[in-house]
Amino acid sequence: MSDEIKVLIADDHPIFRKGLRAVIESDSLLKVIAESDDGKSALSQIEQLEPDIAVLDVDMPLADGLTVAQTIRSKGLATHAIFLTMHKDEALFNASLEADVKGFIVKDSAATEIVTCIKTVMKGQSFFSSVLSSFFVTRHTACQSLLDNLTTSERRILRLIAEGKASRDIADKLFISIRTVEHHRAHISSKLELKGKNALLTFALTNRNKI
Repeated sequence: MSDEIKVLIADDHPIFRKGLRAVIESDSLLKVIAESDDGKSALSQIEQLEPDIAVLDVDMPLADGLTVAQTIRSKGLATHAIFLTMHKDEALFNASLEADVKGFIVKDSAATEIVTCIKTVMKGQSFFSSVLSSFFVTRHTACQSLLDNLTTSERRILRLIAEGKASRDIADKLFISIRTVEHHRAHISSKLELKGKNALLTFALTNRNKI
């Protein structure tokens, strides 16, 4: 059927997979097309079968869920990732957002939330277990506080970065030198407490609606 949502489940606990599959397929619109017990085989199946949704355990052998999600994003695959985890960990939650994960389910809540999560993510929206709401509020508040430290010029440059423009493009658009753009980028990264080669671009893309 045209509206059918194809799902892959990757988790190294077969009993949990079986139960989760039963819950997912209790909805007539959802079909589990593959299962995997490690991240490496999950990636292979995602590339071959092109599921709409990959439900990924964060803690898996060979490649963890975060690695799988990051690979899906870097390769531009159409599959949407949803994380399953036993951990109510803010750092992991933040990392999942950076990897463009739109769904994050704590395993304790999987039976009651997974179907709604899948359908919500397929609509292009985000869904996170209710126990994680405090993490989202903390992240949003911290992000807004850091953005408030930026000058008008720095925000404008950050918006251009979020549009995917390189330093030369930004320099041409604002009629300034590339050196000045790089100087601004360094200041922005410092104010936002960002480190790493692609950290500024990742932040800009993730928070483009807040800039």
